[in-house]
Amino acid sequence: MAGPDHAATRNPLTLLTLADLRRRTSVKWRLHPPDVLPLWVAEQDAPLAPAVADALRHAIDLGDTGYPHGTGYAEALAGFAARRWDWPDLRVEHTTVVPDVMIGIVEVLRLVTDPGDAVVVCSPVYPPFYAFVSHAGRRVIEAPLGPDLRIEPAALDEAFRRARAAGRRPAFLLCNPHNPTGVVHRRDELEVVADLAARHGVRVISDEIHAPVVLAGARFTPYLTVAGAEDAFALTSASKAWNLAGLKAALAIAGPRAAADLARMPEEVGHGPSHLGVIAHTAAFRDGGAWLDGLLDGLDGNRALLASLLAEHLPAVRYHRPEGTYLAWLDCTALGVATEQPDGEPGIASDLAGPAKMFLDRARVALSSGHVFGTGGAGCVRLNFATSPAILTEAVTRMGRAVDTARPTAG
Repeated sequence: MAGPDHAATRNPLTLLTLADLRRRTSVKWRLHPPDVLPLWVAEQDAPLAPAVADALRHAIDLGDTGYPHGTGYAEALAGFAARRWDWPDLRVEHTTVVPDVMIGIVEVLRLVTDPGDAVVVCSPVYPPFYAFVSHAGRRVIEAPLGPDLRIEPAALDEAFRRARAAGRRPAFLLCNPHNPTGVVHRRDELEVVADLAARHGVRVISDEIHAPVVLAGARFTPYLTVAGAEDAFALTSASKAWNLAGLKAALAIAGPRAAADLARMPEEVGHGPSHLGVIAHTAAFRDGGAWLDGLLDGLDGNRALLASLLAEHLPAVRYHRPEGTYLAWLDCTALGVATEQPDGEPGIASDLAGPAKMFLDRARVALSSGHVFGTGGAGCVRLNFATSPAILTEAVTRMGRAVDTARPTAG
């Protein structure tokens, strides 16, 4: 079995052609017709990291496709956290394997909140936060981000106050780093979150699925390393960083004062993760660092490329330069596209609206529609730039042509 991934840190986003990618059968490449360039859902246009592929081949060759066992996944994450995030004391005994991050979030919510209790989110935010919370019988209270797309303490304070008044056991679902804005929360910002949560009696659950994908100029702070976060939870996986969404396995991590709560997680939840998923995520965290470094370099280049492409082809679009993730939040309100929204709650409505619909119809580029991200999302789109520079260039060029042809000509 292969050891650490010592392959050259070549940009993995340049290794597959458009023809290669169109052979894939995942939702990114099959939802839309073949003339559409899909830059929406958070899948990467890259091959598997060699360390992950080797681990999966080894398991298949052995017929090792039974039930997962042991703490290897948590141990691999702990090693990665110590190396990358200066978190040397992630306690393996305070973790449990869950099917994926969102299922894990729902299960933690069931441990620390009651049906009807309020869950605070900072909008605009990852749409499943709304859908999964609502389907779990809890209700969402928004604390909108500030104009700089960072957490607004006054808004969070007010949302926590409302959440506390609305139910016995409120919670805050933190997105760290933030999806869709790409903001990487600073330690001082997270300290404010912890202080407000303690003051209002709110339990914090931090979604840290994008934590390994932090770009040059920013630094990831695990929420559980912040003073005052001892009764909080974090959930993470290798899914986004190593493109493993189809191989289900994630980890829930409890702070020292939340460990007893996590121990109450129903046993059947641990039957959801895939054994091959656990093998893949373990290999990624343990041996996939060199591949990740190549990816981060490629994403940093694409981040800069996107800025120059937008300046050339879509100068009216406001680009909020992401600090992490491979998601760009584009404010298209200056384009003057109607933003009427389909019926439905935030995070649940699936129809495209506003600029995302226009770009799909006229440019044949699929983006995520901003309205499903909640308050602050209308008139915006989310673009996934984890693709080749060639595809990114073609997509933004098409988008610019679509806007130009939509403008009325002088008569």
